[in-house]
Amino acid sequence: MEIPPFKIKEITQKYNIKADKKLGQNFLVDPNALQNIINAAEITSDMSILEIGAGLGFLTRYLAGSAAHVVAVEIDQRLTPGLEKVLDSIRNVTLIYGDILKLNPDEIMNKDHYLVVANIPYYITSAIIRHLLEAKIKPQRIILTIQQEVAERICSQPGKMSILALSVQVYGKVRIVNLIPSGAFFPAPKVDSAILRIDIYDEPVINPLYLDIFFRLINAGFGQKRKILRNALSHGLVLDQKVVEHWLHSLEIDSRRRAETLSMKEWQILSENFTSLF
Repeated sequence: MEIPPFKIKEITQKYNIKADKKLGQNFLVDPNALQNIINAAEITSDMSILEIGAGLGFLTRYLAGSAAHVVAVEIDQRLTPGLEKVLDSIRNVTLIYGDILKLNPDEIMNKDHYLVVANIPYYITSAIIRHLLEAKIKPQRIILTIQQEVAERICSQPGKMSILALSVQVYGKVRIVNLIPSGAFFPAPKVDSAILRIDIYDEPVINPLYLDIFFRLINAGFGQKRKILRNALSHGLVLDQKVVEHWLHSLEIDSRRRAETLSMKEWQILSENFTSLF
């Protein structure tokens, strides 16, 4: 389906719209990049899409041309006149103005295995993913447009692990599908972006019974930069270092390692044996 072009400068000038840096707003306008997102999502004509961060609707049009229905969520109501103008002739889009973290996915989407497409600031990525995947109705996969450096961090392996990588990888398989140059956005950011695909597991890697403990542990483990695991966990969990060292030794994990070197499997072991600390 051919998508008619829109001139971003005309729309922003007509409705006096300026990108909000606090919201991380950079409108993706390049047709090739927009089509690459559609390709990465592997959308079929019977699918429902939850779009987070509709912006001015440029990607929304492409989604609507491929899917049965699109629910587009946008937090910034200043964009309303321009967004509704862009989507004026499209009938299979439902616009919702609000904060996705304050909305219930179960009430927005009426069936499992919908897709999520999101253009969001990196600092709320893990919060949004956890919010979506702890709902009863879960997406099948998530496609994120995000800073390239952050996408690479999310795909990190032991040795360069981070809270963000673990927070995402516990729920799904991650991979970078394509890169997007900064010039594809308006206004152009200072860095390039990437299309990140997350294929959601049927169940999280960590048993849901231990997910809260898992997040508590990784926050403690990464809370003290450059500290060895024993010191970081004892500080973050407010426990005696010797107690933590003995616990780690009993689980055959070297207490002198750093949090970024642990694998998901090792965090799973720690989470499932957390109660033996007390």
